[in-house]
Formats: sequence, structure tokens, C-alpha cells
Amino acid sequence: MALNIERFKADLEQLIAQGAALETGFLIDIYGKLKLTEQYKKANYSDRDIEVILKSAISFGENYQTWYSEASTLIRQILPDRAADFISHYEGPKNRKEVLWGTYAVKDALLGLKITRGSEVLADAKAALPHFRSQRAILRASKARFQSSLFEIRQLVQADLFDSEIESAKALLKSKFLRAAGAVAGVVLEKHLHQVCSDHGVKIAKKNPSISDYNEALKTTGVIDLPQWRHISMLADIRNLCDHKKDKEPIERQVEDLISGVDKILKTVA
Repeated sequence: MALNIERFKADLEQLIAQGAALETGFLIDIYGKLKLTEQYKKANYSDRDIEVILKSAISFGENYQTWYSEASTLIRQILPDRAADFISHYEGPKNRKEVLWGTYAVKDALLGLKITRGSEVLADAKAALPHFRSQRAILRASKARFQSSLFEIRQLVQADLFDSEIESAKALLKSKFLRAAGAVAGVVLEKHLHQVCSDHGVKIAKKNPSISDYNEALKTTGVIDLPQWRHISMLADIRNLCDHKKDKEPIERQVEDLISGVDKILKTVA
């Protein structure tokens, strides 16, 4: 199994390349191929270069949401202090009262929103282009951060360890050691939530906090949302059944849900 660090590198390179192809597709949507070709020629691009660029384009409307979801997840892990900025370029100002050029966002372009006053266009998809370019710049900054010696490689090493422990839990489950499998998955979940709290500066008052304590603190501080909190609460209940309730045996389906749920939390909560 390849190390997580190699997977991160590959995913990041792919997302950066997809971003370039998406921007070309977005420019085609806005200007059309003919006008865009004229702009490239004015910028002294060769005919061959223009052909390659245009052929690389992928549909912005069809592919942006997938790119955004994957890129935002990766940025939360590698460059968490820029995650909110990345998301804001998609969502726009939280309390905007009207949509104008300065408050237009990428999601408005995806909806085909066009604001006019008489024959004057106040805002359209062109207004979203700087936001998308800013998102691409943040993603490229993630690559620089990833390659920097300042990057905390510890998180990636820990992720490899967690992956290994999840595989161990799956092997125990396959051999019908349900309590042991659930206990291993529960330990992984608790360690991961502890690390997430540490990364976000979330303080826990209790000396020996549990999954529920970490979960509550992360919800209170806005690191996780309500559906994530509920999901983790359900996983904590199954973990407690495996660890503590000796009068009631966990069933195989519950342990399967615990292991797959922990695996999902490792990938989505950071």
C-alpha cells in the first residue's frame, strides 16, 4: 500500500491540472472559443499552444463541484488556515444583501445568475472568474506548503498508522472477533479526534476525555457540523457497546458500521 504522502502528492497534482482545464472550460463558457482564441493570439500564443490549451478544456458546469469538494477536503488537511478563504470564494459573503460584481461568487455562476439594470449587466459569470482563480492559487499554495520543510509530516505518518489499524480491525471482524474489531476502530477514532482538536486549538477540560467529549468540543467550536456530530455520536455508542457493555453483544452489522464510519471520519474530519 502506497504511503499517504505519495497519495496526497498525486491527488494534489491531479487537482492542480484539473483546475487549469476547468478554467479553460470556464473561459470558453464566458467568451466562446473564437473570442478566446483571439485573446490568446493577442498574447502571442502560438497556434499549436492554443490548440493544446483548448483541447485540454473540461466542462466547468459538469466538473467544478467534484473538483471543489476534493480540493477543499485536501486544503483542510494540508493548509487549514486557508480553508475558509477557499470556501468563501465559492459561497460568497455570508450576509450579502444583494448580488453585485463584488458579492458575486462561483456558485452564482454555476446557477447561471446574471444581474442587470435595464440593458446594463451589473454582474455575470465573468465576476466569478477572479474567485475561481483565487481558489486555484490557494491550491497551488498548498503544494508549496506540502513541499516545505515547515509542513507537519507527522499528520501524514499518523494517517498511515490509522489506515493500518483500520485494516487490522477489518481482519478481526472477518474472523468474527467483533468486540476486538470494534475496540480497535474505537481507539483510532478517539486518537483522530484528539489530533483534530489539537490541530484546531480546541481545549478539553477533562483530564481523560472520551470520544463524546472531543465530539462535543468540535461541534461547539464549529469544526464539525451537526450531521458529522450525530454520526460520531452513533459511532461512539457502538464503540461503548464493544468496550463496556458485557451483558450485550455487538452484532456484526454494528461493527461493520463502526469500522466504515471511522474510515470515513479519517478522510472527512480534519
